[in-house]
Amino acid sequence: MKTILFQGDSITDCGRSRENFDNVGTGYPLLVKSLLGYEHPESFQFQNRGISGNRIVDVYARIKADIINLKPDYMSILIGVNDVWHEFGNHNGVDADKFEKIYGMLIEEIRAALPDIKIMILEPFCLRASATENTEEYPDKWNTFRTEVEKRALKARAVSEKYGLTFVPLQEKLDKAAETTENTYWLADGVHPTAMGHELIKREWLKAFETL
Repeated sequence: MKTILFQGDSITDCGRSRENFDNVGTGYPLLVKSLLGYEHPESFQFQNRGISGNRIVDVYARIKADIINLKPDYMSILIGVNDVWHEFGNHNGVDADKFEKIYGMLIEEIRAALPDIKIMILEPFCLRASATENTEEYPDKWNTFRTEVEKRALKARAVSEKYGLTFVPLQEKLDKAAETTENTYWLADGVHPTAMGHELIKREWLKAFETL
């Protein structure tokens, strides 16, 4: 039986259990699990170790316990929005160059420990809504937020290309989906997906997985 590991922040975490690891939360990991588990009975086990609020440095800090020790055959990583978001308010973000450097270190160490692992890097994303909207304190918040998330997306793509990994574009898909709806139909606050947003991620995840 092959192990699939979902790694990332709150978008991946999505209420998953810290005690019962069969409970992968209510987001795209559950949707992937339900479909692959149905179509390929007893072929995969699914682990979700996403943690709400994580930045790339936080994922790197738990590389041993939450990645290497689990010995996954497949892993997807969705990280980057908190590296931007945490700079607003508490000034604890991770700049784009450091994001790329730590991401590269993460991949190198995972591959050294698990040379046969197949990795997918998911593109970080955002839409304009309550969490990303301009405020009195940050009158240009949206433009800055979007620009900085795009920088992390480019860095994530660069890491995937450098190490020959599968990259999963998501921002363009969300932008297009939101052309005929409110942004909040897909991302409730501009960051966290609704059920429909998670379905979009799941579909792109599965397309990429089929190429591994």
